[in-house]
Amino acid sequence: MHHSRLSTLVLDCHTHDLAEAATFWSQALGKPIVSLDQDGDGKYAELKTASDEPIILLQKVEHESRVHLDIETDDLEAEAARLERLGAKRIAFVRERWWVMEAPSGHRFCVVHAQRKVFGPHLNVWK
Repeated sequence: MHHSRLSTLVLDCHTHDLAEAATFWSQALGKPIVSLDQDGDGKYAELKTASDEPIILLQKVEHESRVHLDIETDDLEAEAARLERLGAKRIAFVRERWWVMEAPSGHRFCVVHAQRKVFGPHLNVWK
């Protein structure tokens, strides 16, 4: 048995200035900026959300701008396998930390480890 839930809305930003993008989305969504450089590599900015809301992350990318979802889980392999049974495909295992996957609809999304200290509410239980 494992658990998963919607974790993060990721705004993939094809930009040279992630701070400018973060400022726009912060003001547009009414969410203050938590960090303009979450991992110290200049690729991730985070907006403040309540503990029962999805995380909002901005990611500096080379591909076209788009939005993707992250699904967090307490068992990365079991969740990726469950999604494959539903028709998703594994695309890449990144930094040995998360799976980039593709839904049958063509949408890319990620399966990641639990992102917050309290893993819940709104958990799905899968057997």
